[in-house]
Amino acid sequence: MYYLLPHKLRWLFLLASSYYFYAASEPYLIILLLISTLVDYYCGLKIGNVDPRRKRYYLWLSIVVNVGILVAFKYLFFFIDSTNSILEYFGVEISSSEQVQSYRIDQILLPVGISFYTFQTMSYTIEVYRGNMRPEKHLGRFALFVAFFPQLVAGPIEKATRLLPQLKKTISPDISQIKRGMIIMAWGFFLKIVVADRLGIYVDAVYADPDGHQGLPTLLAAFFFVFQIYFDFAAYTYIAIGAAKTMGISLINNFNRPLFSINITQFWQRWHISLTQWIRDYLYSPLRRKAHLNRLVSVLLVFFIMGLWHGANWTFVVWGLLNALFLIIEVATNKWRKNIFDRLHIPSKLRSIMGWAISFTLMMLSLIFFRSASIQEAIHFIGNLFVVPNLHINVLNNYLELFLSILLIVGVQWVHFVKGNNRIYELVEGRPIWARWSMYLAYIAIIVMLGINRQESFIYFQF
Repeated sequence: MYYLLPHKLRWLFLLASSYYFYAASEPYLIILLLISTLVDYYCGLKIGNVDPRRKRYYLWLSIVVNVGILVAFKYLFFFIDSTNSILEYFGVEISSSEQVQSYRIDQILLPVGISFYTFQTMSYTIEVYRGNMRPEKHLGRFALFVAFFPQLVAGPIEKATRLLPQLKKTISPDISQIKRGMIIMAWGFFLKIVVADRLGIYVDAVYADPDGHQGLPTLLAAFFFVFQIYFDFAAYTYIAIGAAKTMGISLINNFNRPLFSINITQFWQRWHISLTQWIRDYLYSPLRRKAHLNRLVSVLLVFFIMGLWHGANWTFVVWGLLNALFLIIEVATNKWRKNIFDRLHIPSKLRSIMGWAISFTLMMLSLIFFRSASIQEAIHFIGNLFVVPNLHINVLNNYLELFLSILLIVGVQWVHFVKGNNRIYELVEGRPIWARWSMYLAYIAIIVMLGINRQESFIYFQF
């Protein structure tokens, strides 16, 4: 349909498809998407046409509306409950009617992808304010930029300067790009259905009964969750990038082999790249330049916000602050560690291996807070890691599944090591036709035989 329609009608077809896609979860939540779209479209036009001294008012209007939507539907009662808990700790009793408690916004379905599309549309007004682009006058194309269905609900978060021009250009069918897009999507389905969901069964079993699986099973569950969340999130990114590529649109590569990082700094340069770039460009840099905050305070504040962005729970805040602490210590001790390694004549390869092991361990420990329902549960889970080792790792009473899970992790990581996160199509391209079709049939067989029917949504849909 996309390629059959003339260029001037494609934006309308994609916009209708995008709104239908979003409405499939909860139709009335389209209202929030419309509010963000109309407010930022209006603010962008005003910023581009008013007196330079007044344009900041429209920038703040955009920020207040979008952040206000986030707070109202994601954080309002989290803040209220946290405040009540603090007051009750100091002996101040808070009473509220049962009627009020029975009707809470956070008990309504959380708008899918709200953290993603509010950040994306805010980036547009910021870029217009900075003079990096002209305001988009075509409301339909701007609405498509906000709601483009492949990356609407879980990213990657695209900048207007990168995506809007692509939505305007005339695109002719390119069979090679369509093939690449479909191969990338297929890899995403494989990561989700065969690998991530399989790992999730073991992780869920241990987290559901941490006291019954102390020691080695707890460690293995923490280890599996690192790969579960990576493969799950990367799977959606692959599907989004692949779907867009079939229509001739290029989305940002959101991952760059993050679990091969040899330090925390490198990890955050390779993980959820679109979010870290957004945070760097629109939060960290202004804090350093405009607010004149020192590096330590800026890093702590940025990771506090990044943790809170992931969910209305103090576990995400702790996860963010732990990563800030790891990063600060790493940077502060960089010269000291280099001097010690030089004096001990430790080879660079061994340094890299040690750096990877330490970084992976720290990331694994921090993700326990990310996965846990409460801080107390996370601390209890970590405590179980150090209980007298329980060697019974076969929690699911199926050694074949356990072996298969480990084999799949090794296999996927090998593919990512060789091809990166952005050249998966090279696994198929350039091979003889018999080899290609053998791979396609083998892929279908693997999906049918090894696919896990958990009917689980992507983890990042909750954010």
